Amino acid sequence: MSRPDLAVGVGMRPGIDEGRIGAALREALGDHVVACLATIDRRAAEPGLQAAAAALGVPVRFYTAAELAGVRVPNPSARTASALGTASVAEAAALLAGCGPLLISKTTINGVVIAAAAAR
Repeated sequence: MSRPDLAVGVGMRPGIDEGRIGAALREALGDHVVACLATIDRRAAEPGLQAAAAALGVPVRFYTAAELAGVRVPNPSARTASALGTASVAEAAALLAGCGPLLISKTTINGVVIAAAAAR
């Protein structure tokens, strides 16, 4: 049975470059195929995220803090909730962009948070 393509949620601070995002994706996902990246709308203009998506040839989906806050996640963060108005970015974005449960729970690698669900 083939493994599903992934909708990958990404949480990050501003200014993270493509190299760090790409390395985190490779480490967290191995050889899974990425169908899209997803994150909070306030990261829409981040050059590193846009470049990572372009390198993968995938779209980036953006969600508001309110949309993300409406998603139940297994690993909410009080710190993220305080800073962004949602207790999850990576896990919630992966769940909104994908279908079904999380296949990869949030994993932080060198300041980049990755989570993934099966792609639609």
